[in-house]
Amino acid sequence: MTPDSRSRLNSYSTIQRARSHKPFSSHVASSANSSEKVPEVDSLAELNTRIERFEQLEDGRRIGARLRTIAQDFAIEAPLLRPLPDDHFPTGLLLTPRVDRYGQITVRCCRYSVPIHLIGRTVRVMLHASHLIVYDRQQQVARHERLTTKGAETIVLDHYLEALMRKPAALAGSVALEAARTSGAFTDAHDALWSAVRRALGEPGATRALIEVLLLHRSMDDADVIAGIRAALSVGSFAADVIAVEARKAADARGTGRPTPGTARLKGPMTVPAESPQVTSLTRKRLAELPTDTRPLPSVDAYDQLLRRPAPHTRHQPDTHQESAS
Repeated sequence: MTPDSRSRLNSYSTIQRARSHKPFSSHVASSANSSEKVPEVDSLAELNTRIERFEQLEDGRRIGARLRTIAQDFAIEAPLLRPLPDDHFPTGLLLTPRVDRYGQITVRCCRYSVPIHLIGRTVRVMLHASHLIVYDRQQQVARHERLTTKGAETIVLDHYLEALMRKPAALAGSVALEAARTSGAFTDAHDALWSAVRRALGEPGATRALIEVLLLHRSMDDADVIAGIRAALSVGSFAADVIAVEARKAADARGTGRPTPGTARLKGPMTVPAESPQVTSLTRKRLAELPTDTRPLPSVDAYDQLLRRPAPHTRHQPDTHQESAS
């Protein structure tokens, strides 16, 4: 008999003796309270929000017969704690996956998209508890919420725009577009713009014009671009330059700045202002900004001299018919 089998036999004998002394169930519970229901959430962000709300409720609770609440006790103990270090240090796990031919990386059995120009290259990933950040050398190129389901994937439409500009026919049935619709990043305003451009230009010009507008999300706030699209469509225009101008006007009116570089655009739902700005004619705006013209009106009096100039003399040509008759 091996030592392991002898140990298991002794444990079994102990349980049998305990049963004969007092009846009890030998089932080992998987948790401290088996009746506690595990919360069902759609994302880690929702779970963190619930935990934060639960902590706020706990601050007002008293432990046992104590006079002070948990928040009051912590306020007394907080000054006694050592301060946080001044130096910043990373708390995530550093990984170095390789970008596959689909423009995606695999991290902990989950797939995340990165910009398409990184295909075949090795990137650095800083994996945190609730999110991950992708770096190409020292530049941040993508940021995703961490997935918790094995085999799940996160695809961002913005990462594939350069490839779709070369092959616009692939956009309509692409997985990236479907993911953008599901997340709320590709809104009804984008669909309305696409339909209007398709009626005017047809394909593939309509899709390329749409992609030019989608590229504006990289340098402008999503809500401002949506406001620019609606303002341009209200006057029957779909040019990317007009949409950019109206988006800047919306940003100036709301006092917003540019988005943080490296963050993934066209990913989550967008907040759009209720009222869109009115489109101003560029020609009318330029004419209003021109200074007053003090020059005299042009005159054509100098050209009247050409009318009084005598016609050039022509030599008399003899009549050959009369000479032949004489």
